[in-house]
Amino acid sequence: MEKKPNQSSSNSTGIGMSLGVSFGVVFGILFDNLAVGIAIGIALGAAFGAAMGSKPDKHSESGDESKNQDE
Repeated sequence: MEKKPNQSSSNSTGIGMSLGVSFGVVFGILFDNLAVGIAIGIALGAAFGAAMGSKPDKHSESGDESKNQDE
């Protein structure tokens, strides 16, 4: 089975959302506001998963840019 280019990003987002929901449920129960806990958990989990799924650009190395500008 071939791996699609965006598959790791979507996997990371899904993992982040599931962890976010889990922590959101725990905090929602602790603070007696389950709906807000789940909503915040989904939002933070999706953001964290998207950040972890994005790969840094190989062309944006700081050392290479300064060398090209000096020449």
